[in-house]
Amino acid sequence: MAAAETAPLLQVRGLRMHFPVSEGMLARRHIGHVKAVDGVDLAIGRGETLGLVGESGCGKTTMGRCILRLETPTEGEIIYDGRDIAHFNRKQMVALRRRIQVIFQDPYSSLNPRMKVGSIIAEPMHVHGVEPDATKRNARVRELLTLCGLNPGFADRYPHEMSGGQRQRVGIARALALNPEFIVCDEAVSALDVSIQAQIINLLEDLREKLNLTYLFIAHDLSVVRHICHRVAVMYLGRIVELAGSDELFDNPLHPYTRALLAAVPIPDPTIEASRTFQPVAGEVPSPINPPPGCVFHPRCSLAVAECRQTRPELRELRPGHWVACSQVQ
Repeated sequence: MAAAETAPLLQVRGLRMHFPVSEGMLARRHIGHVKAVDGVDLAIGRGETLGLVGESGCGKTTMGRCILRLETPTEGEIIYDGRDIAHFNRKQMVALRRRIQVIFQDPYSSLNPRMKVGSIIAEPMHVHGVEPDATKRNARVRELLTLCGLNPGFADRYPHEMSGGQRQRVGIARALALNPEFIVCDEAVSALDVSIQAQIINLLEDLREKLNLTYLFIAHDLSVVRHICHRVAVMYLGRIVELAGSDELFDNPLHPYTRALLAAVPIPDPTIEASRTFQPVAGEVPSPINPPPGCVFHPRCSLAVAECRQTRPELRELRPGHWVACSQVQ
């Protein structure tokens, strides 16, 4: 499996997250599983930003939640700094929480509206006993606000008194409160205006360099991903179909699904956009309850042959650092 160029901080091996589906009001009957993540291998190096992209419902957020252990995976290994955390108990996870944090998608709902900003940022430090002294905690809060580009006086404000971009900066400051090594950015800029997105992306890049952070950057905006990520993994129906360096993947996509995703990105120049031809992918995304056998993309793929309907393709390294799960691409 593809490993990051630097020493891996996180490795995911054979990760599966299947949610049971039941029906019936009184006598619940099990009828199947939603295969949200269905056999994923990944490695993320220290100081690296790995982008995870794909359309809605492909399993990106579930993947992030499994790595954070907000969900206990059905199967597989999540090796963080040499230890398999997939089945850590509560006590072990409390210690790990200081090293792994998350920035949520929606800055409007991820902050407690009844708490002041200073209390929101200080709470993790208090819970984990990082800084027992209240005066030093408050000083640290103001330091984090400054680091994230906010006025230290914002510690006395409530979230509703701030803009969306300012609230997301508060979410970033909260994630940094415990001095983590690894941060999952779950659609961290998708709820923001485009001009604010650029500011938050630049802030995340600066923080990564200053604090030697490692990011898993989950997103669907491909232009944002290209700007911030070192490598990009493309996900479809719970599986990784392509993995490569950012520039390599955008300049030379190999998997038919990746090509379709990139072709769907509009071009800012209206003249060029009007003149280009775009052929959308045929059909609909299959149900994750009953995914197709073989290659999960074969019902919509123009390159599909009989083999694709029977055999699941494994990721192959077709070029240095460029991995593709497609038997028809050479």
